[in-house]
Amino acid sequence: MTTASTSLSNLASAKDLFALTKPRVMSLVIFTALCGLLAAPGTVHPVIGFTAILAISLGAGASAALNQWYEHDIDAVMKRTRTRPLPAGRMERETALHFGIGLSFFSVLLMGLAVNWLSAAILAFAIFFYAVAYTIWLKRSTPQNIVIGGAAGAFPPMIGWTAVTGDISVMPVLLFAIIFFWTPPHFWALALFVNSDYSKAGVPMMPVVAGRQSTRRQIFGYSLILAICAIAPYALGATGLVYGVAAIILSLLFSALSFQVMISSTSEPGEMVEEKRLFKFSIFYLFVLFAALVADRMVFG
Repeated sequence: MTTASTSLSNLASAKDLFALTKPRVMSLVIFTALCGLLAAPGTVHPVIGFTAILAISLGAGASAALNQWYEHDIDAVMKRTRTRPLPAGRMERETALHFGIGLSFFSVLLMGLAVNWLSAAILAFAIFFYAVAYTIWLKRSTPQNIVIGGAAGAFPPMIGWTAVTGDISVMPVLLFAIIFFWTPPHFWALALFVNSDYSKAGVPMMPVVAGRQSTRRQIFGYSLILAICAIAPYALGATGLVYGVAAIILSLLFSALSFQVMISSTSEPGEMVEEKRLFKFSIFYLFVLFAALVADRMVFG
């Protein structure tokens, strides 16, 4: 009986450590990094490519663990995060801190030794930016937290690209810009219907500070900038027709949904159909856009 209980306890601990890495968020990070790697000119040995994606995944998980270590008090207040390992009391804060720091060093070292040191440097900066600049500095101090902090989530395709090429060109910068300008409308759409959570936790998210209508207008504004960035690779001749058509159609739909959010006047979370629709579509948008980038590379080379 004792052995069985111990095994069950160890399993729960492993599940909680995995939960610290925010696997749902990490799936999008891994996907965009993989697309950046596959769309980059040139080839990379499959083992090196796998190692690069593994290092990026571990780095993203490390960032998430450090984020939860620092934000345990906020997570305990918010409905959608209070069941996480730290606020639920299933793990000590020191465990999350040590796990995050150890994973950070290992991921960067793995990237540098197995792939190249430029990719490792960008990965290290991305971890630092999310864990320190966004989590510790920006999140609780400014309504621009998501705008500036969005840079952390925009690095994966750039890292995937540099893992193959060993340098930075216009295209990976554009991929960075796409995710950077996608982040505000994506997160603010979510923030609009969980506004009370952020308000209760004292987080100065845009809807809390500037109000819903201002946030809705900014969502639409950022969707237009996003459309320009998404179409730019095709307009500049860096991609072919497969990506170009996908980028134009997806961006028109994204802008149309953002416009519906802008003209909406609903204030109750249960009534925010447009906001929820935009949030769900924004995830679909990024997946399909980056998948089209890889498909275009396969077709046009």
